Amino acid sequence: MILVARDVIASYPGAEPVLKRASCRLSPGIRLALLGANGSGKTTLLRCLSGAHKPDSGEIALAGRPLKHDRAGLREHRRRVQLVLQDPDDQLFSADVTQDVAFGPLNLGLTEDEARRRVAEALDLLGITHLADRPTHQLSYGERKRVTIAGAVAMRPDVLLLDEPTAGLDPSGVEETRSALARLTGQGTTIVLATHDVDFALSWADEAAVVAGGQVHQGPIAEVLADTDLVSRAHLRQPWQLQLAIALGLESRPRTMTEVLEAIGPSHRPTA
Repeated sequence: MILVARDVIASYPGAEPVLKRASCRLSPGIRLALLGANGSGKTTLLRCLSGAHKPDSGEIALAGRPLKHDRAGLREHRRRVQLVLQDPDDQLFSADVTQDVAFGPLNLGLTEDEARRRVAEALDLLGITHLADRPTHQLSYGERKRVTIAGAVAMRPDVLLLDEPTAGLDPSGVEETRSALARLTGQGTTIVLATHDVDFALSWADEAAVVAGGQVHQGPIAEVLADTDLVSRAHLRQPWQLQLAIALGLESRPRTMTEVLEAIGPSHRPTA
């Protein structure tokens, strides 16, 4: 395991704990969808995993080493684990795209030449090289989201934590994000993606972690989302592929239209 949360209890001043002995584990290179209702604790879990929020109790460990919430510990942790917030305007602050993406690498003490190489690499992976010289205030919402991800990618993290990266995007923006994520996983990056879009999650992720009642229920995504009781308790909607499979009494758990058609067999397929 590369990143683990063990029995995490996390709260905010004056409120009941949001997470109650929550645990999750991330294997290298995995694609994990983090699912749950608004207020369930998804963002709190991401913040704990990134080191941005110190749990009341429990442990966050990276590559077997517990996270220490001191300056040195957080600096090393954030070099390897990057969090991208839901609202890109919370993280964009430089005049243009290149300056913004270069900020993190330069803060690591890298030379300008090395920082430029990392910027070029990150922009290429996100498919936004054409935005390199664009002022950040002239970017569309979807472009701003991908630039913030590029800023995190330029740090070359082992783990990338994304809070609702497809929220507010039109269908083409969602597909552009999907393509960018595919390139990142192709580089071996472990990605955790918090989302409400269960259809996107089912088709994209290897595993799901559903936050409900302050705890995390993790497993292969099709198995987790086929659990109608858990989906109901988490106030989620079951993906249509699984609804159809369950209604037809299929043993398989299809994740795409192609898999649905293969599962139901030729006798049920529409004719031209």
